Amino acid sequence: MDHPVGFDGGRLLVVAFEGWNDAGEAATGAAKLLARRLGLVEIAAVDPELYFDFQFSRPSIVAGDDGVRRIEWPGAAILGPGGEPELDEPEEQLTGPGAEGLHVLLGAEPARSWKAFTAELVDAALAADIDGIVLLGAMLADAPHTRPLAVFASSENPEVRASLGVERSSYEGPVGILSVIADQAERAGIPTVSLWASVPHYVHNAPSPKAVLALLGKLEELTGLSIPRGSLEIESKAWEAGVDALAAEDDEMAAYIAQLEEARDAVDAPEASGEAIAKEFERYLRRRGDGPAGDEPWRPREG
Repeated sequence: MDHPVGFDGGRLLVVAFEGWNDAGEAATGAAKLLARRLGLVEIAAVDPELYFDFQFSRPSIVAGDDGVRRIEWPGAAILGPGGEPELDEPEEQLTGPGAEGLHVLLGAEPARSWKAFTAELVDAALAADIDGIVLLGAMLADAPHTRPLAVFASSENPEVRASLGVERSSYEGPVGILSVIADQAERAGIPTVSLWASVPHYVHNAPSPKAVLALLGKLEELTGLSIPRGSLEIESKAWEAGVDALAAEDDEMAAYIAQLEEARDAVDAPEASGEAIAKEFERYLRRRGDGPAGDEPWRPREG
């Protein structure tokens, strides 16, 4: 695959935000794994006082390695090379074109001043000589946990679409901070691509290692990076087995999952049209939020 400028071994910035864009903590889980594997350190950060409502995104008190308790404030920071990788085994080193220049932006979605927030972070990306941006997201979807979790890749940049073979999203409606960053980055001349993983809505309360794996796999496919998974494969199988156990105790849930499996298998069939697949993804997008909507035959129990 031929990669456009920014995705051919250039300095990439991988972006993930907690909250609305991060079902199953999949996007931030993938970004944090990258940061650990590369030993990234903070090189730029926003002032949380300017952008966050602390009654909505409350600070936390944590104990450090020295036993001293300190306040951690919500915010957003760009992480770049400069530290020691956190590896359980030597072979867990992240490699591939551009690995040494990979940056990560992690944060919480701001409560206000989105334009100024985005402008500050895009300026920091330009100062770090970022050539391309990959935005990671995860959405609640009608996706069966027993099948590979789909990842939809899109870009507003014609060169990126042509070179990476991704689509242009036709979604219209409310958006999160990822869409605003993508828009402003493109205006500043930094090409972007967005990756959205589908997370089964009926297990939305728990982190989804299977969705993290799906995002990492798509990131590898588009960039040529080689990203060791560590214990993620084992965690993903344990997660799937745990959902299987829940379904085994709930006939309505099991029947609903069977319906999702049938629908997914139909979309994945060789005869399925591109239009049918696109429509399925548009349904996923419109389900984004805090929980399931509509008149499905099964819903997660309260409590």
